[in-house]
Amino acid sequence: MHIILVSNRLATAKTVVVTPRRLLAAALAFVAVVLGLSFLFSYASVAFRLPFVQELVLAAQQSETQKTQVFVRDNLNAMASRLGELQAQLLRLDALGERITSLAGIKGGERPVAGAKPGQGGPFVAPAAGQGLSEAVLQRELDRLAELVDAQSDNLTVLESRLMDQRIRNNLMPTIVPIREAHIGSTFGIRSDPLLGISAMHEGIDFVAPPGTEVVSAAGGIVVLAEMHPQYGNLIEIDHSNGFSTRYAHLSRMLVKPGQIVKRGRKIAESGNTGRSTGPHLHFEVRYNGVAQNPARFLQQNAQAGLPQRAAAPASFASRR
Repeated sequence: MHIILVSNRLATAKTVVVTPRRLLAAALAFVAVVLGLSFLFSYASVAFRLPFVQELVLAAQQSETQKTQVFVRDNLNAMASRLGELQAQLLRLDALGERITSLAGIKGGERPVAGAKPGQGGPFVAPAAGQGLSEAVLQRELDRLAELVDAQSDNLTVLESRLMDQRIRNNLMPTIVPIREAHIGSTFGIRSDPLLGISAMHEGIDFVAPPGTEVVSAAGGIVVLAEMHPQYGNLIEIDHSNGFSTRYAHLSRMLVKPGQIVKRGRKIAESGNTGRSTGPHLHFEVRYNGVAQNPARFLQQNAQAGLPQRAAAPASFASRR
């Protein structure tokens, strides 16, 4: 690149040839001048302690310190607020755990306690300036409470699982009286056969009731039989899993079919006088692994546990077991 210089002092114009090397040299020289001037200015301000320079540095330091203090204070306030929230959450979890423990039937000594602390107390004395909780102390307390909350949550999960298992077992246990407004005509055990008049084993309970009285499932399960039987008459058998099943015999109407899932307390039939029977009633059996059990034992469990019943278990169960 050519640069032509024209001046009144020059008789003729001069031409300057600009090469890349000269441009680089000029740039380096400019940078060196700037750095030199900066160094000289800094040295002069330190050596001669120029007031305006010191004020600028002090103002910058104060501004940075103030920003740092505001940030630390906000951070400590946020940590203290989080600490309070975790403490309140832990208290709620403790109270909830006590209630669930009581519902699950677990004794206080059996309930797992996460990070239990000894009793503490005393008058409140505000700390002097500079003696408050530091960020490190707050962070340690936050970590400790977070671990306690996690442990308590795990405990509640275990309790919830136990309650769910208990609820499932209760729903699958035949503890609901299958017919209301009925009285017992015959209990479980050895009796005189009503047709032959000789000793025979009675494998269930006979509830005497008018034909057409509603019959419900004593527990949830799957219908495995719903058919006419020469001795039971119209018979429904329900499998409740875990080896338990129930039978409902001498029915006038069957309202379910094999393979159907029924809920606890659902209407499945109406009582009647079919099969080997001397009059209208419901014959009810409870079997475990195919072996007949005394239904009164299960119906009494319902009453003793305070579980909701569709119909109260007859008082005569206790005297006829």
